[in-house]
Amino acid sequence: MSSSWDEHRRQTSPDRGPGGQAKGVKLLGLDQRAEPSPARDKGESNAGGGSVWEQVWRRENLLTALQRVEANGGAPGIDGMTVEELRPYLKEHWLEIRVSLDAGEYRPSPVRRAEIPKPGGGVRLLGIPTVVDRFIQQAVQQVMTPQWEPVFSPHSYGFRPGRRAHDAVREAQGYIRDGNSWVVDIDLERFFDRVNHDKLMARVARVVKDRQVLALIREYLESGVMVNGVVMDTEEGTPQGGPLSPLLSNIMLDDLDKELEKRGHRFVRYADDCNIYVRSRRAGERVMRSIQRFLEEKLSLGVNEEKSAVDRPWKRKFLGFSFYWRRGEAHIRIATQAIGRFRQTICQRMRRTRSGTLETVIRDVNEYTMGWIGYFRLADTPSVLEELDGWLRRRMRQLVWKRWKQGKTRFRELVALGVPRERAGLGAIGTSPWRMAASPAVNEGLSNAYWRQQGLRSIVERYRPLRST
Repeated sequence: MSSSWDEHRRQTSPDRGPGGQAKGVKLLGLDQRAEPSPARDKGESNAGGGSVWEQVWRRENLLTALQRVEANGGAPGIDGMTVEELRPYLKEHWLEIRVSLDAGEYRPSPVRRAEIPKPGGGVRLLGIPTVVDRFIQQAVQQVMTPQWEPVFSPHSYGFRPGRRAHDAVREAQGYIRDGNSWVVDIDLERFFDRVNHDKLMARVARVVKDRQVLALIREYLESGVMVNGVVMDTEEGTPQGGPLSPLLSNIMLDDLDKELEKRGHRFVRYADDCNIYVRSRRAGERVMRSIQRFLEEKLSLGVNEEKSAVDRPWKRKFLGFSFYWRRGEAHIRIATQAIGRFRQTICQRMRRTRSGTLETVIRDVNEYTMGWIGYFRLADTPSVLEELDGWLRRRMRQLVWKRWKQGKTRFRELVALGVPRERAGLGAIGTSPWRMAASPAVNEGLSNAYWRQQGLRSIVERYRPLRST
């Protein structure tokens, strides 16, 4: 076991007796029931029976949390422990950690900082907790979520059970159809990095009354972040990457939802992405000023003025989608930016110089395209998908033509695919792989039927059955 694990163990271990056992405590595995320490603040009882603290550490809740952390996978935190190593570690050390939690002595490890490029430029800062801390956060989140769900607005969709992005887009479409043809598109500036801890904890305490749970959440907010081997304090923000962060973000922004409801606005919120639909530009500009003032004064949050705007819905994107009018109806389309990212990703996965067999390339491309259309199947634009399908096959023909390398090889392969020799000769010459991928000879040899035989899956064919359901 690594030295960092030993350090974590020292920080969380109670006084130990002979043989390395905790004094007065029989070591138990996670698969056995670990009863809470009797000497502790029980907090407020809840409908589920017992205090919130007791509910968090129940065996069934812990096993569910462990299974979810294992299923989610993810990179190690600062201690290097992997998800695969979590279960054996907990079987050996869970009771020590539990006693430390009950005593209020548990100290979460700092999160590991990671930077994820944003599609529009810049980076998104993620905080990767250790797998032990992810497990504890998951257990807390599972108990807190049912308490908060009845409180949250029906117009909030992000990171909530039984709700998804498609539901949010459908609601936005309904507002537009009702004549709200202007949108106040609010982008919160570095929301996850700017959340005020005191304001957040005050809001958590409105529903969660157990002081031990509140203290543990505060510990996670203030656990710090490790950047280039140096631990930095976190005086504000809820780092993205941990199981608690999405729930805490919804708790913080619930005040915004309630304010919008009180004012009678038609809005949809998905995490920190909030759209308000109004009937005129003038009304939109008035709402933008008012809501920006509310966010700054009441929640200490800023609005990114470069990314926020009052505009027509079909000129903005929302969760990768946009809208368009046809025959007096508002329909859903894929946002231009999302299509651009699709093409960019395909180009990366099918770069002409990549290694691997054609079968491997096709499997990699299928994995991406089937997941992509699984999300964007909501769009009412089959012609766009047909165009992407044709573009995708042309990229595949370009890849194969380039791999054939020499003219005589290209000629031989095209003839073998059934192309007449006189046309195969025309398909074997040329200096531009992209142009040759659209030539009649290459199209004939590497036809749509050929790609179906090779296992390349069509975006449109998956889209059509779903549209008919």
